[in-house]
Amino acid sequence: MNSQLIQLLVLAGIAVFLIMRLKNVLGTRDGHEQQPQPKPQARGATTPEFEVIEGGPDLDITDHVDENSAAAKALSSMKRIEPFFNVTEFLGGARSAYEMIVMGYEKGELSDIQPFLAEDIYESFVDGIAAREDQGLTVESDFIGVRELTLVDATLDADNQEAELTIRFVAELTSVVRNAEGEIIDGAANEIKRQKDTWSFARAMGTDDPNWLLVSTDA
Repeated sequence: MNSQLIQLLVLAGIAVFLIMRLKNVLGTRDGHEQQPQPKPQARGATTPEFEVIEGGPDLDITDHVDENSAAAKALSSMKRIEPFFNVTEFLGGARSAYEMIVMGYEKGELSDIQPFLAEDIYESFVDGIAAREDQGLTVESDFIGVRELTLVDATLDADNQEAELTIRFVAELTSVVRNAEGEIIDGAANEIKRQKDTWSFARAMGTDDPNWLLVSTDA
């Protein structure tokens, strides 16, 4: 038997071996096979029982106002103008701004908070501090924290795209007012008082200026 014939026999044997292995792995099809049945789900396996439908309510809005309210529609319009606007993040910033503004006024230090105040609010703060100084009064305050924060309303002016969000704050702080002689005439250093304020912040959406201004301070 010559070498060429031996090589052909070896190759044929390898081919037969590979075909048999493929049949064992893949199986054969003759047109009458049953379709594979779905495997029973293992107990405890987590498979969604509902389909997630896109276009549902925006939880960033409905977590703070009623879905069908005018405020919700205004917030949706704000997001259409500025897709990256986030209500929850805004409220977090408002919480920090509230503390900073309250303490700035209590201490009579307005330079740091002026960029966050509308002009008429800034002027009213200046007048209030001036009246306090004219009477020789000083205030010592310690801010403890915001205990409650509620988004009360949201509006959007369709003409100038000015957004306004109204927030109800409930905060705790200590405050002592002393007269010119240093005597306490109001409050106590160890007495925590609860302060409630309803503030409105406004900003023109879609502009390069990211700052919200305090435009109303109704108590």
